[in-house]
Amino acid sequence: MFRPTFNRSIRIEARPERLTTDPGAVLLREIMDRLGIVSWLAKRITDPRHPELVIHPTRKLLYTLILLCAQGWRDEADADLLRHDPALCLAASTRKGTSPLSSGGSRGGSQAGKPAGLPSQPTLSRLVGWLASEENRRSLREALVELASRRLRAQGRGRLRRLTLDVDSLPVEVHGAQPGSQYHGYYRARIYHPLVALAAETGDILDVRLREGAVHTADGALAFILELVDRVEGSLCEVAAVRLDAGFPDEELLSGLEARGIPYVARIRNNPILDRMAAPHLKRPPGRPPHEPRTWFHETSYRAKGWSRPRRAVLVVQERPGELFLHHFWLITSWTKEELDAEALLEHYRQRGTAEGYLGELMNVLRPALSSSPRPKGHYRGKEPRKRCPSGDAFAQNEVRLLVAVLAQGVLHVARLLLEEATRKGWSLKRLRERVLRVAARAVVHGRRVTLVVSRAAARWWEALWGELVALRPMAP
Repeated sequence: MFRPTFNRSIRIEARPERLTTDPGAVLLREIMDRLGIVSWLAKRITDPRHPELVIHPTRKLLYTLILLCAQGWRDEADADLLRHDPALCLAASTRKGTSPLSSGGSRGGSQAGKPAGLPSQPTLSRLVGWLASEENRRSLREALVELASRRLRAQGRGRLRRLTLDVDSLPVEVHGAQPGSQYHGYYRARIYHPLVALAAETGDILDVRLREGAVHTADGALAFILELVDRVEGSLCEVAAVRLDAGFPDEELLSGLEARGIPYVARIRNNPILDRMAAPHLKRPPGRPPHEPRTWFHETSYRAKGWSRPRRAVLVVQERPGELFLHHFWLITSWTKEELDAEALLEHYRQRGTAEGYLGELMNVLRPALSSSPRPKGHYRGKEPRKRCPSGDAFAQNEVRLLVAVLAQGVLHVARLLLEEATRKGWSLKRLRERVLRVAARAVVHGRRVTLVVSRAAARWWEALWGELVALRPMAP
């Protein structure tokens, strides 16, 4: 092609070799097949396409959408650029042998004439369109809990005795007039404001609900939590508790949880009444303070304006290094002092930091791109279309993209846990993707076999991950 001028000994050439930077898609496909999650989901998805006109089966479309998202390809148009990437073609295909890398299927078979390569961007956009139905979105939500449950069973673990659900809201910034997005004064951006729930003990994100940008933090939280608790206690654990941030406690939510007998702990915002209640306890004990900062507790009963009854409140007073004044905040809970004393309650609430780290990975590593907007096609191949089709519910399509991003993170989380078990070291999703999943590789076809040659630097991580992966008990769809 050309020679750089700074060194005439260097040549740049383009050769018809099967090179890829996404060999990790093969590992992720193996994880999904071991757990049977895509086959399970495909059976519950309503496909409105005419069977005789189907080119790419539902399972292949789901594999493609999840793998592209997990590997960091956020835009559906990336499928066109990666149409013949060998690793992605092998990982997304439902066919065997070398046929995913060829132009058609085997002779005389049912797959004969089927095109190789990934589905195109318009095909994936249509997939998102019919996944946006209420029934299909419900199936996607159920798949999140099912994935976590199947991983535990594949590792030989049964249902958990107790599980803590961390419920939070997070901003998803969008650009343009996306339906339902609004400018939020606190975040100073145009956002969606979805609800997210995460299992604290396992690190799995179990549900996400897209909401408009300017809604209150607790808007719709009760119905969201109750539906999730029913799913979680049906397959993942026996008893589910809830941990909430300061923006959630209101009478509707708290009384709704208490009516169902769901234990909870939440932080509440300071106000003048709480500050007056805390003032007598904001004093250090006499004597020289120790080197380590101290923490005090005070138990009381508190009934806010609008609450139907008093609730247990715990004042937490903390010393901070280098600060003259004491720091304090309040926790409310449905647990009694005998069930969980103040010190244990604070330790339990502090574990929310782990959940916030997982949510940070969702936004910084997966970076869900919510870009659907109702734009009817104005022309087709330079001419006015004979039939104008509705663009569909753009808000629901954005929720589908968010659910797929969470499902992709769930698959990456399984790979991360297996690698941590093998190496006895902590792994972030970013490090997992950069060191293991997106590395240089070459696909070599010889006879009826495909050899995927990965770089030597990644080989040891692949061997370690594979050793744990084959130990998983295969799950039926």
